Amino acid sequence: MSSFVFRRAVFADLEPIVHLLADDDLGQQREKLATPMNAAYKTAFDRILMDPNQFLMVVEAEGRIVGTCHLTLMPSLTFQGTLRMNVEAVRVDSASRGQGIGEWMFKKVIELGLVEGCGMIQLTTNKKRSDALRFYEKLGFKATHEGMKLYL
Repeated sequence: MSSFVFRRAVFADLEPIVHLLADDDLGQQREKLATPMNAAYKTAFDRILMDPNQFLMVVEAEGRIVGTCHLTLMPSLTFQGTLRMNVEAVRVDSASRGQGIGEWMFKKVIELGLVEGCGMIQLTTNKKRSDALRFYEKLGFKATHEGMKLYL
């Protein structure tokens, strides 16, 4: 697993990241792979890069992006002012699954959370992603809340 490298995403990573986001049944329904790429992806990417509380991570193996996740530091007054890290958009390339990339990536996520002084790391996963739920539980995450969304 030492052949993996993580880093903050740069603009050249945008297209491979969007391809990872679309690399499953749910992602294929939500993402739009087109040439040219939908401008909304670039707008969102620029906003993420400008925000110091955002870290869009990519994981490389042999110079190829094989994983990504979006980390957000969230100051909170709850839990006595505990800083939280929210983890979203976790993806590992379908051709690269089973190689320990996800576990390695979350090891780095947890290390970053500790360096930043986070007292909690939280995430959501779609209820249809039963493999992802088992993966997160294996890492020690607990399903303590019921998540809700309002799409506008």
